[in-house]
Amino acid sequence: MKRLHFFVFCAALFAAVCCSRGSLNPDVVSVEDDSAVDHDLIVLGEKLEDPYTVENMTKALATVYPTKASVVQLTPTDNYVRLLPRNDEDLCLLEEMGVMMLDHPLDYRIVKEGDYYHDSGIPEEDITWQYAVVPPDFIAPDWIECELLDECFIPGEHETKSMPDIDWEAVERASFELTGNGAMLSSGTKAEAKASYPAGRITIVDTDYDIHPVGLKGVKVSCNVFVKFARTFTDEEGYYEMEKGFTSDPRYRIEFTNRKGFSQGINLIMVKGSVSTLGKHSPRGYSTCITKNSESKLWRRAVINNAVFDYYESCASNGVKIATPPANLRIWSCSLMEGSAAPMLQQGPVLDLDLVQGVLGDYAPIIKMFLPDVVLGLKNKESYAEIYRNVTHEIAHASHYMRVGATYWDNVIKHIVMSYVTSGGITYGIGNEEYAGYCEVTEMWAYYIENILYRERYGPTSKTYGSNYWFSPEIFLYLDERGMNRFKLFVALTSDVYSRDALKSRLLSLYPESKSMINEAFNKYL
Repeated sequence: MKRLHFFVFCAALFAAVCCSRGSLNPDVVSVEDDSAVDHDLIVLGEKLEDPYTVENMTKALATVYPTKASVVQLTPTDNYVRLLPRNDEDLCLLEEMGVMMLDHPLDYRIVKEGDYYHDSGIPEEDITWQYAVVPPDFIAPDWIECELLDECFIPGEHETKSMPDIDWEAVERASFELTGNGAMLSSGTKAEAKASYPAGRITIVDTDYDIHPVGLKGVKVSCNVFVKFARTFTDEEGYYEMEKGFTSDPRYRIEFTNRKGFSQGINLIMVKGSVSTLGKHSPRGYSTCITKNSESKLWRRAVINNAVFDYYESCASNGVKIATPPANLRIWSCSLMEGSAAPMLQQGPVLDLDLVQGVLGDYAPIIKMFLPDVVLGLKNKESYAEIYRNVTHEIAHASHYMRVGATYWDNVIKHIVMSYVTSGGITYGIGNEEYAGYCEVTEMWAYYIENILYRERYGPTSKTYGSNYWFSPEIFLYLDERGMNRFKLFVALTSDVYSRDALKSRLLSLYPESKSMINEAFNKYL
């Protein structure tokens, strides 16, 4: 894969994952100021009394409507639980069941904001407790530990319609007061104050392209107060609007899971999508513009999000399509490594431990365990344009994978690993290895797409990325300049095309009217 020294990649990846997590021993402390936003470990303060428990909402109902308390029986609308998945498979199963989880408890004061948490009672190498709000009839799989923490009453549309003569917002506010959380309420403490539905816009600036902000596209935005959650996706302009109202300031976060299906996250800390905390803000909503001067993790994740989203959009034109990456594409990024790769391990290719054990040593099982599809090394890649180019190259591999399948990709991986050994660490080998043809075709395609999409976004450049290797992405560029666009070229990338000669033959059979141009392109770049 692109500029990949496989051993360095694996070693750096594991080291980076471990080092980036920081200390995983969060002591409970007492600090008054909980407004600071950081992007490391969440630090918890004292436990708070949840105003949304059935018991507390019942007391609040009696306070606001003394005569109705004896005739209105509140039953749980939701259960607040914590679960302990044993492994990534358990976590994925819960997600497939519709369980939306956070890695920290919801009824503690946040002393220091952060992007992740790990319970001090859980070994660092294990998945930490996951906290969720689930329907009352939810049943976890028998082998996943599940603890009921609270039965909750969270007023929603059903309660509003079935009991229209009750002002549930007033009851909710009263419950905050009764549980000692009145200071959290916005707009004073008047019972008649109405809840607000958070709405806003998340944008990002690519100064290499345009000075004007554009929307952070299709990303999940979530907010919560205690166990009351709202989640939605931004549109292509970065706008979002929640369907639940809040009477106090929610905690906002971006969860880097996109409505296109891809997610960003190093699953050693076991989250489907990396989380960037935005802090507490008004229930009316929160807007922000992400720039290169923003927190670095947030900046990189936002650039990757939009680059991948734009790639998906680029895969169709006038009814002609390039295969989009798999719907559950898993993307890792790491600022401490340079090399990038698209091993597509979650999709089916097999990392042969016997084959690579001598190269990877103890790191081989780690890579197989966490199954990344795309790994982006971002060391020394600071600008939007640099990250964008890197992303498009690797996501182009993911499209190619969808065309050729796992068996083909097994051979791509074998070439990368074996050429590292036989050629003394040269990234792509020297071109005469057993599986070199697979590498030749895959890299010609990925460098071609990298060049084409980069030029479409940022304008003409004299540089041709990938032209200094033994394969020739210039062949595709030559054909593209003469009218054979990427949609036509992609048709040729079938599973039986794994050499330059096979690629040429396929193009000639597909487009006989362009025989002279095709022969000229391949002869020009021998």
